[in-house]
Amino acid sequence: MMDLSFYRGKKVLITGHTGFKGSWMSQLLLREGAEVYGYAKQPPTDPSMFGLCGLKTEMESIEGDVRDLDALRSVFLRVKPEFVVHMAAQPIVRESYRNPVETYETNVMGTVNVLECIRQTDSVNSFLNVTTDKVYKNREWEWGYRENEELNGYDPYSNSKSCSELVTDSYRNSFFGNSGLRVLPITTARAGNVIGGGDFAADRIIPDCVRAVSSGEKIRVRNPYSVRPYQHVLEPVAAYLMILKRQWEQPELAGCYNVGPDEADCWETGRITTEFCKAWKNHTGKEADWMDLGKEENIKQPHEANFLKLDCTRLKRTFDWTPSWTAKMAVERTVEWYAEYVQGKNVRDCTERQIEAFLREKR
Repeated sequence: MMDLSFYRGKKVLITGHTGFKGSWMSQLLLREGAEVYGYAKQPPTDPSMFGLCGLKTEMESIEGDVRDLDALRSVFLRVKPEFVVHMAAQPIVRESYRNPVETYETNVMGTVNVLECIRQTDSVNSFLNVTTDKVYKNREWEWGYRENEELNGYDPYSNSKSCSELVTDSYRNSFFGNSGLRVLPITTARAGNVIGGGDFAADRIIPDCVRAVSSGEKIRVRNPYSVRPYQHVLEPVAAYLMILKRQWEQPELAGCYNVGPDEADCWETGRITTEFCKAWKNHTGKEADWMDLGKEENIKQPHEANFLKLDCTRLKRTFDWTPSWTAKMAVERTVEWYAEYVQGKNVRDCTERQIEAFLREKR
């Protein structure tokens, strides 16, 4: 069983805590007795997991924008966090085509501001910046990208996250290395495609599935043949907390890590949609089906990579890390959560059950 009791009584600051992954991390840390502080704008969707699970009443949730350096600095100076996880971002590829300036401001200058606050806050012992598997220059390879591959995302979202990686590396070298102000372990984590209950964002496959079936419509899939490294949200969230702890204990472990599933769980979007439909019927008794949007409608879509895998050998070897839930299990847990949501059940209870099950199975 994975033991996160290390965080009991520790001050952890999460940027972007009102988002999908931030809410799961907040819940996990609160369960372990951490002092959790969050800095973010209002939840990006309505409904939101943050609201449905009542997290605002259990942690100090500070409303703010990572683009506001002065406001962010005041939080760091007051809270004096020991551990910092940076997840605040504009995270949607298609949205980045609509609003590229805001995407770059948030994802690049937001990272600069967080690092600048850490530079001025001696209490921070360990920092992790969450980026994405899309930071790599995509060559449509059939094998997974490794951490030493070229960083050059294609679209504004992916490219802004590549820039975030470079900013982090510059601060690490300039201010936090052996020749800097102080030695501080800093890691960037490049996670694969994450699914799980509580995601209500637009233009993501599982939320799109839930919205369609809840309305009695067919699921419309933009590119059913695109391959992505799918994993349940608890896999990367647990990995982030593990890295954050281990690099504090052994600073030489800091760096950059891919966080994704085994190769067998790099699925086509059509396959994960089919599994969703099966699980939805099992949990609700209602039929679900999908259609290929590209065949049904002649609509030109913004560019998205067709083939993307991660090589997670470094994470596995360094930390003896192995994924616990396969893609099929991830879909099952995800549909379980949404089925309880649409049936009006307490999703906080479902979230707690899934966390318990995951930690029991995680080494």
